[in-house]
Amino acid sequence: MNAISRFFWFCSGVHISTLEKHSTEQNKYIGIGATIFFTGLFAALSGGYAMYFVFKGAEGAVFFALFFGIIWGLAIFNMDRYIVSSINKSASTNKQILQATPRILLAIMIGIVISRPLELKIFDKEIKERLKVSYLNNQRSNIDTLNAAFENKYAIEMGKLNDAKAQRDSMASAIKTDRQKLNFEIFGNKTTETSGVMGYGPYAKRKEAELKQREQNLDTLTADVRTLEKFIDSRKQFDGLMTEKLYTGKQLDSLANIAGFADRNWALGQLSFNRDGSRDTSTYLAVTFIGLLFIFFECLPVFVKLMSSRGPYDNSVENIEIAQEYESDKDKDFEIAAIDGVHDTRVSTEIEKRKNQLYE
Repeated sequence: MNAISRFFWFCSGVHISTLEKHSTEQNKYIGIGATIFFTGLFAALSGGYAMYFVFKGAEGAVFFALFFGIIWGLAIFNMDRYIVSSINKSASTNKQILQATPRILLAIMIGIVISRPLELKIFDKEIKERLKVSYLNNQRSNIDTLNAAFENKYAIEMGKLNDAKAQRDSMASAIKTDRQKLNFEIFGNKTTETSGVMGYGPYAKRKEAELKQREQNLDTLTADVRTLEKFIDSRKQFDGLMTEKLYTGKQLDSLANIAGFADRNWALGQLSFNRDGSRDTSTYLAVTFIGLLFIFFECLPVFVKLMSSRGPYDNSVENIEIAQEYESDKDKDFEIAAIDGVHDTRVSTEIEKRKNQLYE
């Protein structure tokens, strides 16, 4: 426990030998040091997780994640340690608040940076589902865009093909109808257009000849349609339309698993909205409060230092600083006096003044 306490004292940035003389202050700085330590730990986890996505798929992804996570965690730890230790409790309340304001703003920025990668991990499943929907919609949009561009590029050929198909279908329908009428005429079915007399007479023979000619024309038109379709298919193959297909379930899972940091960050932002564009209040509040929690946790050491009253440890530190300043000024003044060859009365007066202040 003694080793752990001294470690947390170190984390809080206190003067350990001075703090050991004041047992009533020790627990306070253990709490401050522990908060700073765990803030650095969360920063290491956050930075390592973010870097893992940057190098995901590479052989050294885990190594780079661990290395950057340690560096980032130590950097945040050192910054928090400096922020807390630099607040001067001997100053007035307004001055302490003024000193802490830029540090709190910096802590808020650090909290935002730390919280984002951890939020990505917390909402990992929801992010993957949103990415799948996004990738599928994007693929469908790409296919529609390619088709629209192709139709615009080959508008004349597509127009000829559509006209030929319409003419073929119309001719085939008319031939089918006339073939049925011819059968009615041959088998003696009475209609408004047939005589009702069974047999293969001159009228039937003439209709048969006409139908054969029209069927030949239909065959020619069908061949033209096939030629145009073959040309259009070759152009689609050349422009890449034939290879563009909607993603399967396995492909969507694979894309979501290898998604980069930017895509996952975008998907996390989209979780706060429903598919119709309305805000999803529950998810929005969950994401917001998780971020605020990390921001508050990052600012907590500064708040604890500000809220804590001035104690014996702070008085001892101030006395040590005054003594060090006194010794420094004393050495400097004697050096100046030695150089001038005269012991200035004002120097002695100032030294005595500082000495009395220290003893008081």
